[in-house]
Amino acid sequence: MWFIYILQCEDGSLYTGATNDLLRRFTEHKNGKGGSYTRSHKPKKIVYSEKIGAKGEALRREAVIKRMTREQKLRLIRSH
Repeated sequence: MWFIYILQCEDGSLYTGATNDLLRRFTEHKNGKGGSYTRSHKPKKIVYSEKIGAKGEALRREAVIKRMTREQKLRLIRSH
């Protein structure tokens, strides 16, 4: 099982990622071992997650979400 997730960072920015272990990945981000973006924009909380069956599907969905505008991402978060 794979997950797409959106994190809200302390500065209000949003970070999108994909993982097969959501809690482990969030902990990595919190501890500065996630992506370079979250090392400089401290993650505050997971505001959205979506279960997806296969890695390829998850990576395609992640790419779609990353191309969304901030407003589109916020609408996605609110609708979930």
